Amino acid sequence: VQLVESGGGLVQPGGSLRLSCAASGFTFSNYYMTWYRQAPGKERELVASISSASSIRNYADSVKGRFTVSRDNAKTTVYLQMNSLKAEDTAVYYCNRGRGAPENYDYWGQGTQVTVSS
Repeated sequence: VQLVESGGGLVQPGGSLRLSCAASGFTFSNYYMTWYRQAPGKERELVASISSASSIRNYADSVKGRFTVSRDNAKTTVYLQMNSLKAEDTAVYYCNRGRGAPENYDYWGQGTQVTVSS
């Protein structure tokens, strides 16, 4: 399994970013994919998940209405469109296959840093 996150950066409050996660080493189209994030001093938490055919999408309450998860099975890539960003969205963002609790995974990519600040 290989997961490569990208697209993070520094953005002002109210701004937008689009994260990408390129996956390889497994049959991407067979798996849920999930975005997680970890803020400084906090536990890693689930942000959004998407089913294999994109028919089911779930979001943490804190991001509902602002974030949209999508995927392209042909490109084996999952995306996270983040709008109306807030300071509390500042974190390192990771993706992983499946939709389990963060502590259940033994592999993570390098993540991508998102900083929301004026």
